[in-house]
Amino acid sequence: MIHLLLSLAAICSGFVFIAGLLRRKLLDGWVAVYFLTSILTVVTGFLFPFDRLLRSHILGLLSLLVLTIAVFVRVISDLVGVWRVVYVVMCAAALYFNCFAAVVQLFAKIPALTALAPTGTEPPYVAAQSVVFALFVALTYVASKRFGVGLDRTM
Repeated sequence: MIHLLLSLAAICSGFVFIAGLLRRKLLDGWVAVYFLTSILTVVTGFLFPFDRLLRSHILGLLSLLVLTIAVFVRVISDLVGVWRVVYVVMCAAALYFNCFAAVVQLFAKIPALTALAPTGTEPPYVAAQSVVFALFVALTYVASKRFGVGLDRTM
């Protein structure tokens, strides 16, 4: 239950954070919530029992990698120049990974969706993941363009 709540908090705070970037604002408080809940989501995901490396673990490791890069860029670059775009792309990638995992869980846990795509390779599942991916490509592109122009820091 804690993992689920952290995941939802990471996704919600991530969208607030991205919305700020779309308005050329760096919402420092929301950024902190997003980073913390995203990292804790991955950490708690590794606490579930497992006997082999799963795709969810690989996704978690990728998420930690892009979050680490984002935090590093945030700390060392003061978000000057091209580092703004790197920051946006890394943060958006981590949020995409969270949303990708959420779609996987929706299709696994909701009987009506499981019936539509029992193996996760059927057209409804592929369509859902494709829409999520397209949404993130568009959001990341627009946020990168807008955030690269100017910056207001607000809480």
